[in-house]
Amino acid sequence: MAVTLAQQLYAGPGDSRAPADPATVLEALDCLRVAVAVFDAGTHLRYLNRHYGYLFRAMPPAATLIGKRYEELVRVELAGGEIAPACWAKDEDGYVAQRLAQLRINDHQPRDIRLADGRIIEIKAREIPSGGWIVLWSDATSARNAYNRLVTAVELSADAFALWDKNDRLALCNQAFAHLHGSASAEKLAGIGFADMIDSVLQRGLVVLDCTADAWREKRLVTHRADAGALTVTMANGKAYLVRERTTGDGGRATVYTDVTDQQRAETALAEVRDALDKSAARAHWQANYLADLTKRLDAAEQGAAQAKTTFLRTMSHELKTPLNAIIGFSDLLRTAPGHFSPEQIGEYAGLIHLAGTNLLRMQNQILDLTKIAAGRYPLKRAPVPVASMLYGASDTVCERAEQKTISLRVEAPPADLCADADENALSAMVCQLAENAVAFTQNGGTVMLSATRAGERVRIVVADNGPGVAAEDLQRILEPFEQVGQGIAGSARGSGLGLPLVAALAELHGGTLTIDSAHGEGFTATLDLPAAR
Repeated sequence: MAVTLAQQLYAGPGDSRAPADPATVLEALDCLRVAVAVFDAGTHLRYLNRHYGYLFRAMPPAATLIGKRYEELVRVELAGGEIAPACWAKDEDGYVAQRLAQLRINDHQPRDIRLADGRIIEIKAREIPSGGWIVLWSDATSARNAYNRLVTAVELSADAFALWDKNDRLALCNQAFAHLHGSASAEKLAGIGFADMIDSVLQRGLVVLDCTADAWREKRLVTHRADAGALTVTMANGKAYLVRERTTGDGGRATVYTDVTDQQRAETALAEVRDALDKSAARAHWQANYLADLTKRLDAAEQGAAQAKTTFLRTMSHELKTPLNAIIGFSDLLRTAPGHFSPEQIGEYAGLIHLAGTNLLRMQNQILDLTKIAAGRYPLKRAPVPVASMLYGASDTVCERAEQKTISLRVEAPPADLCADADENALSAMVCQLAENAVAFTQNGGTVMLSATRAGERVRIVVADNGPGVAAEDLQRILEPFEQVGQGIAGSARGSGLGLPLVAALAELHGGTLTIDSAHGEGFTATLDLPAAR
């Protein structure tokens, strides 16, 4: 039975490939961090992997459970005393019936059970086309605790806050958001579509309209659907709110209502925006000089492995002192004589402190990532990742800098179902790094294009600009760590020379490639080829 099961799990109905060695497949199943059980059409247990015993430590050996019906297995779990009594103590039969309800056609809703030791186990069930079911048990304690912390944090927010799923239905909101939209509790709004909620707000007269109801509704929908949008809404009670909308990484949206009725608060918010823009410009200038200086001093590393190590350590020690001196110096000024500085000076010094810390962290993370990859210790959490969201996310990251340089930043949207088989965080970092390079080294008034297509079994992501480009003899060199030749723009930011090597290393780790194409005066094109999700 185990051999047949392993062959079916590998090949499946109609699969023309030769099945793998059954023992290898079963060993692989035992290595999973998820308990896997296979039941036949009569709900008799036919296979159970080793992880089940890790989740339910009081259960007898898996071999003694083979042949038991699913109902019997549930009752053995209860008898072991590991299921929290609150889940079943008053109605054991009802609890068993709830568990059995998962073994129904089209009833794929996951269910959580709480164990007596506080762990939360998620159970999923799927019907096997050939007859029977596969049931999965996984430890969801960390995920549920993280969600509960998110709910608590959202509820503690002074603003009205809501999260929408990729189908534009309300996934989470706090009480402030619910009350603002005429609901007594957040739970009563759960699952409502955004358009339906707006219609309800209009029908109940909860907002003050500055145009027709249809025009206001359309304006509100346009703002909500934009990658990043904002508008001011006046409620019937006289309060005004700044409504900010932004696309989230999973294809959903986040909505925040901030009370701006108080004119002083509105002026403060405007001052903060202006201050943030000034700090961003100063940070970009400081970072350009800092990383360029670091790159020059690390060129001596080419003299050999031993000399490279000595030079690297000496340079890093010095480079760490520079931002640390800035952090310590400016913080000492603020600490010893706080009353001698204007709010503008305090904001400037705080920005410089934050900038120094941010650059330290970025440089450290890039070096650590390259070190992990070289040592084969960079873990990838691969999953189907929508490429469109990666392109728009990278565009959001660099749009402010592009606007400052009057660069035309365009995204050629790929098909919505185009997905890469990749680690989402790593892919986001790769695309953002390529977009940042393109914007940094393109002249004012230039063009940067982000696009993606499918090429057979690969996803091809292209970031191209019409900047001055890189000479052909320098193309290979800029893929080496701490090498940076720039693209010839006067005053353009020079980096640490770690960005492109890190992108290339991450691409290779995914089984993909990074290729660059350029010629002096003819722009720069970076092409990222990665496996497509099946």
